[in-house]
Amino acid sequence: MRLKIIGSAAGGGFPQWNCNYRLSRGARSGGANLRQRTQSSLAASANGMDWVLFNASPDIRQQIAATPELQPDASGPMRSTPIRAVVLTNADVDHIAGLLSLREREPFAIYASARILDVLASNSVFNVLDPSIVKRRTLVLDEPTRIGDADGKPTGLVVEAFAVPGKVALFLEDPDLAAQGFGTEKGDTIGLRISSPDTRQAAYYVPGCAAVDPGLRRRLSNADCLLFDGTLFTDDEMITAGVGTKTGARMGHMHMSGPSGSMDALANLGIKRRIYIHINNTNPVLDEASAERAGVEEAGWEVAHDGMEVRL
Repeated sequence: MRLKIIGSAAGGGFPQWNCNYRLSRGARSGGANLRQRTQSSLAASANGMDWVLFNASPDIRQQIAATPELQPDASGPMRSTPIRAVVLTNADVDHIAGLLSLREREPFAIYASARILDVLASNSVFNVLDPSIVKRRTLVLDEPTRIGDADGKPTGLVVEAFAVPGKVALFLEDPDLAAQGFGTEKGDTIGLRISSPDTRQAAYYVPGCAAVDPGLRRRLSNADCLLFDGTLFTDDEMITAGVGTKTGARMGHMHMSGPSGSMDALANLGIKRRIYIHINNTNPVLDEASAERAGVEEAGWEVAHDGMEVRL
């Protein structure tokens, strides 16, 4: 099974179009230790021919252009794609907007929790993906789902979705329910176990997570590979950088460092490979020469970059 990280940044990418923070400035000017990154997305295949996207970022056209495996076969029909399905982990704009770029009446399937599918159904702009051509299928939480194409033909990938602590998408927040998580419900944010019948190994993909609770620790124990939310290094990072007023907790993202961070929460679980993804443009680990990057790597974590590949 092959996993290709085709987008490793959080919403807005890196550098973000309007960001003048030092990291974005450095990346924009070609800083040697600052790789540019597109918005969060993962591609996976069990056979190297049929590919499944995990989240469809606004940068999907650019990501396909940079990934030959996702492009039409040179000897194929005038219109075709090896992308058989898209699996969504939440309804954030940086994870669903790319669906609109896949609107050329090409058959594939969309898999998501009932909560996320309801968001697509309630917004008529997504009807450009004709439901008679692009099938929408519900991921039942805590049950394995064999991912198929628009006709139901198996791709060879199996996904088990599970709820994780998170937050409803920003554009769906109800300010009258601020004390109740702005209307967040189970299924608004999910993690995924990705596997194939041809291998005993599996990868866990959790690009958004507000906390590591005991249930998630048990689930991730002894995982072969974990791709985990690396949005922020510290909870107040955007505030101290002067680019925003929200903490990571307010945005539904757990930070990396300190006693309440994900590095500590996920230590000593026997996870064989740990990779941070969905990295915000203010996160100092983006600087490969930074002390924060060295500390993350010393703790046994990798920092994802676009084009990074994992084989299981």
